[in-house]
Amino acid sequence: MGHKRKKISVIGAGFVGSTCAHWAASKALGDVVLLDVNDGVAKGKALDLYEASPVENFDSRVIGTNDYKDTADSDVVIITAGIPRKPGMSRDDLLATNAKIMKDVCNGLKQHAPNAVVIVVSNPLDAMAYVAKQVLGFPRERVIGMAGVLDTARFKAFISEATNVSVKDINAFVLGGHGDTMVPMPRHCSVGGVPLTEMLDQDTIDKIVTRTRNGGAEIVGLLKTGSAFYAPAASAVQMAEAILQDQQRILPCAAFLQGEYGVKDLFLGVLCRLGGNGMEKVIEVKLNDVERKGLDNSVAAVQELVGALKKIEF
Repeated sequence: MGHKRKKISVIGAGFVGSTCAHWAASKALGDVVLLDVNDGVAKGKALDLYEASPVENFDSRVIGTNDYKDTADSDVVIITAGIPRKPGMSRDDLLATNAKIMKDVCNGLKQHAPNAVVIVVSNPLDAMAYVAKQVLGFPRERVIGMAGVLDTARFKAFISEATNVSVKDINAFVLGGHGDTMVPMPRHCSVGGVPLTEMLDQDTIDKIVTRTRNGGAEIVGLLKTGSAFYAPAASAVQMAEAILQDQQRILPCAAFLQGEYGVKDLFLGVLCRLGGNGMEKVIEVKLNDVERKGLDNSVAAVQELVGALKKIEF
């Protein structure tokens, strides 16, 4: 036996989950298992995607299931299960329902995929990652949340639009919680190597920052029947790819902090180095007073959610 193909399990076959499976298969990152409580939806979408492989020329097997046994030996698991946002709902409104779902999912994974690196996508993100970490009991390297990559993608997309420069030449990142308290970092953003502050006036930058913060809500408001899925799925798969291919990429992710930025035992969006072992290192950035205040605000919001979690019997 030589090397076997990598394996990615995606939990939840809704829009985000099935789109994760799609991106992962089309990049031929490995075999894909799509798991959902609704067996027919998981099997139907998986079969449909597998039938695209001769057209798109990818060698990923794609299977659907409702049985956690099929996640055995997963290298990476992406959890998207949970109810999505509807207009007028905040991410936090999903807390109780999604905490119960997350607990069930993680009990299944703990039993059958104990060596996987787990990427949490379910909202409210920072709190759901916390639930996952508690239930799984994995080291922090192997439980991370997807938020920063998505928020950064939105930030970069809007900067590209405003500067009329290719997205490939825009470097930026976002720190903090996923949602209203996120901390976009324009000071650390560059366009083709030129600081963003030299490319755009402060008013334009402020508008972009606000739009980035409300990026999810903007799409919920337009769709009216659900939330974003193309960019969230692409973002989760970028993280999975960095891990599966040991790329040592620096990406903003929700990590379980152990003293970094003076925060302990909370998930918060920070820059991480992702490689074969998962979240291999937290990169600490020197913050100015405004950024520090923004991050503290984020920490308080996540603490509040985790406090609310502890009151819920799930």
